Amino acid sequence: MINKFYVPESAMAIVAHPDDIEFSCAGTTARWARAGARICYVLCTSGDVGIAEPGMTRACAAEIREVEARAAAEIAGVKDIVFLHEPDGMLMPTLELRKKLVREIRRFRPEVVITGDPTIVWSGEDYINHPDHRAAAQATLDATFPAAGQPNLFEELAQEGLTAHKPRKVYVNSWGGTADLFISIDETIEVKINALRAHKSQMGDWDPSEEIRQWAANTAKGKEMSYAESYRVVTLVNDKDWEKTHNPEK
Repeated sequence: MINKFYVPESAMAIVAHPDDIEFSCAGTTARWARAGARICYVLCTSGDVGIAEPGMTRACAAEIREVEARAAAEIAGVKDIVFLHEPDGMLMPTLELRKKLVREIRRFRPEVVITGDPTIVWSGEDYINHPDHRAAAQATLDATFPAAGQPNLFEELAQEGLTAHKPRKVYVNSWGGTADLFISIDETIEVKINALRAHKSQMGDWDPSEEIRQWAANTAKGKEMSYAESYRVVTLVNDKDWEKTHNPEK
């Protein structure tokens, strides 16, 4: 399915590290932000082991990468960004992390949650999907459904004024034939590339432009678009029930 028109009122992208969003779904979030959607980024770690330079400390690396992540979000038109400060390289889909994510989902109340695919281990012949990516994705799915929408689970969050919220849809960033939705990022491919460039500590001398364009073009192949990002979509609340709950006057 090709999606050209649907823009959620709000969306939350949840990933493991700074730069994960820019590699995966920043074209989509930038397009939605341009259309007026509220967007929030949640980063489980601050990428504190992601700068392998002599003398670099985890605290310093985290500070650098958080600055880069904020700059990248700003380029995409995203103002709301949350760092959960879980340990980089050691992320696990624990109940504690699930609760943290439930808190953010109930706080922001997104219509759509975007995350990765926890089942993907192999990616081509030269890459194994990072365990933090898989852990963040698993924790996100577990937090999104059913936990965030169950009022009697994590009841203590209600004391913070955070009531149950069930997102309308989950977009799982996907590839390898599992995607069922392709979103054109023709108008935001440059935004995606420039946002990725903001992660200077990770880019080094590499200019991501050519490779990102090629990846997005390959995803769009055979579709009525030049560049695309792809997702597997799960609809948790049907259109009728969502409108009844969120737009009762309609």
